[in-house]
This record gives sequence, structure tokens and C-alpha cells, in this order.
Amino acid sequence: MIRFIITLVILVLALSYFGISIQHIVESPAGQENLSYLSTLIQNGWEILLAWITGFFEGVKNTVS
Repeated sequence: MIRFIITLVILVLALSYFGISIQHIVESPAGQENLSYLSTLIQNGWEILLAWITGFFEGVKNTVS
């Protein structure tokens, strides 16, 4: 966890060094569209993963019963 935080801080400092503003990226229309797309992708992936795990455990449960 500490390694992740340190990496995140270094990444933000590197972006600052090159003059890239995270706030402007997130607030821009393209940034909003990209975040929305990523959010949808993550939600769909999570639903697929949960369905797969649920199906796996139901199959194990039916095999044991």
C-alpha cells in the first residue's frame, strides 16, 4: 500500500513537471467522456466477474449436494 502511494505521488509530480494539469484533463469534455467510458467498462466487467463467480459456486454447490 505504501509503495502504491509513493508511486502515485511520483506520477503526480512527473505530470506537474511536464505541465500537465490533472484538473483540466478531468474537467474537459473529452476527459469526462473517457471517465464515463471507463466507468461503464469497469461496471460491466464487475458484473461479468460476479456472474462467473456465482455460477462457479453454484456449480460446486450442486456437485457436492
